[in-house]
Amino acid sequence: MPPVRRILHVDMDAFYASIEQRDDPFLRGKPVAVGGDPGQRGVVAAASYEARTFGVRSALPMAQAVRLCPSLVIVPPDFARYRAASAEIFRIFRAVTPLVEPLSLDEAYLDVTENAWGEPLGVTIARRLKRQILETTRLTASAGVAPNKFLAKIASGWKKPDGLTVIAPERVEAFLQLLPVDVLWGVGPVTAGKLKRAGLTRLTDIRHVNLDALQQIVGGLAGWLQQLAAGIDDRPVQPDRPAKSCSTERTYATNLVDRKEMRAEVSRMARESADWLARHELRARTVTIKVRYPDFRTVTRNDTRLPPTRDSDSIVERALGLLARTDAGQRPVRLLGVGVHNFEEGSPTAAGDAGADVLPFPPDQ
Repeated sequence: MPPVRRILHVDMDAFYASIEQRDDPFLRGKPVAVGGDPGQRGVVAAASYEARTFGVRSALPMAQAVRLCPSLVIVPPDFARYRAASAEIFRIFRAVTPLVEPLSLDEAYLDVTENAWGEPLGVTIARRLKRQILETTRLTASAGVAPNKFLAKIASGWKKPDGLTVIAPERVEAFLQLLPVDVLWGVGPVTAGKLKRAGLTRLTDIRHVNLDALQQIVGGLAGWLQQLAAGIDDRPVQPDRPAKSCSTERTYATNLVDRKEMRAEVSRMARESADWLARHELRARTVTIKVRYPDFRTVTRNDTRLPPTRDSDSIVERALGLLARTDAGQRPVRLLGVGVHNFEEGSPTAAGDAGADVLPFPPDQ
């Protein structure tokens, strides 16, 4: 029988905002939002915990954030500093184990079942990592320790900020009994609403539903969600995880009303995506566009074809075709985006889709 894995999920606390507060004493203890100008339709990229007490959250329009918190201090992002801090943190991770799977600049899974410290207890490793991160970067992290990735990620968010939660194998069932359906991977607000209307409010309720009935609610996710509801997640920690998508989007200071201008913007973003594919020696089966209207209604359109391509003209043509399938031009738009996903390396082939579908844009908040 294979040994029980010791998986850590480490998530920095309010990473961008915490760096700004660390580096500018004036900002300490104040509600801080990193992001764009509220007068130019900026959005919140990160919020300090002081700002979160007012309801300020990532992806919130900055104008709304200011209404919620009139004393909010807005700071433009400085990604060079954030990347430098991230590099320090990941050096600490990789000194413990090569099995580090980055999820973003400030978040990662670590498999410490075997580790450079020869430490048998995941909780001890998590404590040492948190201490080293604080000493090196003057930033706090929250960590979850569990037998799998799904549980470790939930655990890391259990006692933020500066938290540490351990779910030992013998405590998994008791922990699962505490959880709402919202924590399930792949379940956003819309799907959670559907599940709750069907009387499925607790994670453990998912276990006892007929699979066909569950598929009517969540589609192809049904089997996977039932596994998670049972605490089963065999996904390995994958270092140097290959990119699964690339997308570009832009929120405009004033609504676009001219269809020619919209087409020009989509063409530019599509060519950026094609250039990215060329640099990474990848080809994509799927082109996606995203359109957000002034009332914040957001639509996406996808076009999947074989063989995969990185041809710039082809990707532009497909993106423009997708734009024509929206109301853009008949209605003004406030945001446009273009993405590519479902990648293959090397020469184009007629092979079928070998991987799960991956959303090329972050979920709408």
